[in-house]
Amino acid sequence: METVASPEVFLHIKVVMGMVISLSLARLLTGIAGIIQHPGKAKPYVVHLGWAASMFLFIIHIWWWEYRLQAVPVLHFGIYLFLVSFCCLFFMLCALLFPVSLDEYGGYEEYFYSRRRWFFGTLALTYAVDIVDTAIKGADHMHSIGWEYPARNIVYVIVCVIAAWTANRRFHTAFVWLNLVYQVSFIFRIYDILG
Repeated sequence: METVASPEVFLHIKVVMGMVISLSLARLLTGIAGIIQHPGKAKPYVVHLGWAASMFLFIIHIWWWEYRLQAVPVLHFGIYLFLVSFCCLFFMLCALLFPVSLDEYGGYEEYFYSRRRWFFGTLALTYAVDIVDTAIKGADHMHSIGWEYPARNIVYVIVCVIAAWTANRRFHTAFVWLNLVYQVSFIFRIYDILG
């Protein structure tokens, strides 16, 4: 048995992860296209669309930073299972944003608030699991990104728990827009260049 992950092993795992991430992105884009194609069918909601934009950034960003998996010296089935499960969280988030049908709801606003506990609970879990994903890439990588990364994830988990609990429209509007501004800032300040 190999003790060091070969490039072929890394590529194999990345392909499987890519399939799950691709399904997430497809679900998200299909939902957006559905709103454009049938704007009268289900009334769009700006907070919901903000989270769709956030998920788009999160999905393409995770694929950007997962490149660093090639630095993991040993890849075993436990890590593989963890990584595929982590990617499945993104599919769940996109499926929660864009259900197959909105027939039971008066539009995306009503749907969003009725499923906020599921969405924000899953998002909180994603940020918690992300810390483990980053740790898999090694202590050097963890230290290279500094204190902001773990602090960010802890704050996101806490705010997501609050978002799951409250239906306050002003809170949700502020959260999604502050999140988008910070998310773009974080990507370009910390993860802009693969190295």
